Amino acid sequence: MKQDVLTLDASASGDIELDESIFGIEARADILHRVVRWQLARQQAGTHSTKGRSDVSYSTKKIYRQKGTGGARHGSRGAPIFRGGGVYKGPTPRSHAHELPKKVRALGLKMALSDKASNDRLIVIDDAKLEDGKTKSLKAHLEKLGVRKALFIAGDEVDAGFLRAAQNLANIDVLPSAGANVYDIMLKDTLVVTRAGIDALTARLASDKKEGASA
Repeated sequence: MKQDVLTLDASASGDIELDESIFGIEARADILHRVVRWQLARQQAGTHSTKGRSDVSYSTKKIYRQKGTGGARHGSRGAPIFRGGGVYKGPTPRSHAHELPKKVRALGLKMALSDKASNDRLIVIDDAKLEDGKTKSLKAHLEKLGVRKALFIAGDEVDAGFLRAAQNLANIDVLPSAGANVYDIMLKDTLVVTRAGIDALTARLASDKKEGASA
């Protein structure tokens, strides 16, 4: 499938052939959901913690005699039923990450790319370079492209000037091709990829396909 290529000034710059096995497949909500959930779980800090009965600072002396008080029998002020006592089975630091097959992760990325392409939300540009590195210049280019909330995916490296200008725009994110992921792609309205980015994504996902076929 062919895709028109534009410059940052929104002028025509030829076209590019997109691999249909990467940019032309049908997206499935369940696959995208699994990959996004896997990504967010890996990002979760898991540092939540509470003190148990053995962690709170109280004397271990029995608070009052066992019998004859007319009340319930207690042995420690650190019991969960008392204010300031330890928490029963409270959260402890742990990793929220879970396993997801590599094939599913690769398929999710393909579906995210295909979803943008099928909904005319994919723009391919010749290159993403900005010599002056000024946000004002980048905003002018974005207006010409008709882009407001977008993710830019470059090649192996992101141009320093372009990145510096984009950092001041709340709705614009920039990633190298190696950082392309389902969550960031689905989060933005438009996906803008450079020629080098298309080549890198194609090589990356094609290699995953070959590995799956040989497995």
